[in-house]
Amino acid sequence: MSGPLAGVRVVELAGLGPAPFCGMLLADLGAEVVRVDRPGGGGLLPRDANDVLGRGRREVVVDLKHERGAEVVLRLAEKADVLIEGFRPGVAERLGIGPEPCMARNPRLVYGRMTGWGQDGPLAASAGHDIGYIAITGALHAFGRAGGPPQVPMNLVGDFGGGAMYLAVGVLSAVIQAGRTGQGQVVDAAIVDGTAHLSSLIYGMVAAGGWQDRRGVNLLDTGAPFYDVYETADGGHMAVGALEPQFYAEFVRLLAPEGLPDRNDPANWPELRRRIAEIFASRTRDEWAKVFEGTDACVSPVLGMTEAAEHPHNKARGVFVAPGGVVQPAPAPRFSATPAPQVGVPAAPGSHTRAVLSEWGLSDVDELIDSGAAHQRNED
Repeated sequence: MSGPLAGVRVVELAGLGPAPFCGMLLADLGAEVVRVDRPGGGGLLPRDANDVLGRGRREVVVDLKHERGAEVVLRLAEKADVLIEGFRPGVAERLGIGPEPCMARNPRLVYGRMTGWGQDGPLAASAGHDIGYIAITGALHAFGRAGGPPQVPMNLVGDFGGGAMYLAVGVLSAVIQAGRTGQGQVVDAAIVDGTAHLSSLIYGMVAAGGWQDRRGVNLLDTGAPFYDVYETADGGHMAVGALEPQFYAEFVRLLAPEGLPDRNDPANWPELRRRIAEIFASRTRDEWAKVFEGTDACVSPVLGMTEAAEHPHNKARGVFVAPGGVVQPAPAPRFSATPAPQVGVPAAPGSHTRAVLSEWGLSDVDELIDSGAAHQRNED
């Protein structure tokens, strides 16, 4: 294995959304991640080449309803640096694989818990999804145009930004601490916590009077006509982020050499927005992209997800890869001395059960598979 996390062992209890993303991220950085799935698996996508979040793992299947199933996970935890799970609070404990029995076997273990509401609080036991988690943090309220309803930012802000990334930072911080002290700990990563934390800048601006608690009237939420998206003649869009005076001057020079209304007076903003929209509507997206490409005007074409991999900058940097013909983002960030491992096609659940259990020191692998506690895929 290569990557800065080479040598770090992670057990990931299979789940949905943010926990698998965290497992993918750790694998992208070189950790040895073993995903423990249940018989039959399950998820939003089939476990095939399209399961991008499943890349980089070895796959084990354990029946946690079997009388010996929990013991298999506990024995893996003995050899791991990190275990991550995304169950509702109390589920891992009921299965016999909660923090207490795992850390009794391995005091250095970092036990990462990914939930929406957190391990405690009035909503902790309730079901939920990204949209609800970001709703109670104030973040969802801020997305949208003036006079309109809140707009849902997919599940990037909650599940992945406020959830998986905070779980990854948390477990890696705890791994460093465990290396210093020999003592692991539980990491309680809640999407509500992480999303609120992501909003720190905006909360500070609200407190200082520099941000109104209303949608679409502020500098970075489409309130300013020089930080917005505009439709082009062919139905495409251009993204404008010309905030600083020098960048705005370049924007005006390229878009409207004859000049635009003074942006320094907010009373001019409706007319300024109308003029910018009118000019962008006169050419196609790709025509405008050529006008602004490589300049300091801070203007970019809005690309579809099927187009992004073909953008010259993305191609030059290798932002996307296509193992098995499936276009997907490459590992990030990048490291000068310990590059990330090459991305491969995700494995099917149970593909590595025998190999992993054997390599991780379990001496009764055949017995566990024969009993049904563990499952090996495609055995003769």
